[in-house]
Amino acid sequence: MQPVIVGAVLYDPKVSVIWDIIREFFEFNGVPMDVKLYADYDLQNQALMNGDIEIAWNSPLAWLDAQRQSGGRCRAIAMRDTDRDRISHLIVKSDSGIESLDNLRGKTIAFGAKDSPQATLIPQGMLLRHGMRSDVDYEARRFDLLVGLHGDHVGGEKEALLCLKNGDADASAIIDLNWQAWARDGTIDPAQFQILVSTDAYDHCVFTVKEDFPLDRQQQWLEVLHLMDYANPKHQEMMDLEGLKKWEPGRTSGFSLLAEAIEGIDS
Repeated sequence: MQPVIVGAVLYDPKVSVIWDIIREFFEFNGVPMDVKLYADYDLQNQALMNGDIEIAWNSPLAWLDAQRQSGGRCRAIAMRDTDRDRISHLIVKSDSGIESLDNLRGKTIAFGAKDSPQATLIPQGMLLRHGMRSDVDYEARRFDLLVGLHGDHVGGEKEALLCLKNGDADASAIIDLNWQAWARDGTIDPAQFQILVSTDAYDHCVFTVKEDFPLDRQQQWLEVLHLMDYANPKHQEMMDLEGLKKWEPGRTSGFSLLAEAIEGIDS
């Protein structure tokens, strides 16, 4: 069997460790795999469209871009359990007196990078649905760290939080997973900050293939992927690094909120 060629974006040095573990597991189970690492999602999607890779581990924004480039002829074949039903929050200082979205009119809101679905695009889409346009009804402070990584690198999101902490913004956008993690590790003091409002649920990363990817080859690859077990210590190491407990089937219904946000922001 020819190796299945998978692409992933190197947003952090741990990515190479993650994919070494996955590749070794696939080799052991008789489904060889080569992994190509890319500097950003644009390069990875270009490789998918050109046939240089067969499967792309895509961000939600990269999934939408792959669909655009292919004329809607891509399939979402798998995702992490933690990619499903995510939400983003707008948080404020507990003593700010800000109690509703309307209280943010004329205020400053800090966001992550411009291409971060979770820390910029989806929260701005929520504000837009509430009749609040960036730099018209509120001032947007954006932290464009490592654009091209679609917010996978949390630097911009963390800088937005620091902006709020320092009093240079009245609110900041944050994905629920980071709110929880940073409350646990002390980055956020839950006594000093509170969630003002949350977005509707959306989905995150997804394995993407073009429609001409053979179904039998896809099925072989997915069968091995779903053999990965969090109870296995070696798999647990990888899954903890990648932030999941279980691989789930891919779905596309969770990307509508991002698509709507992009359309509204660009109009």
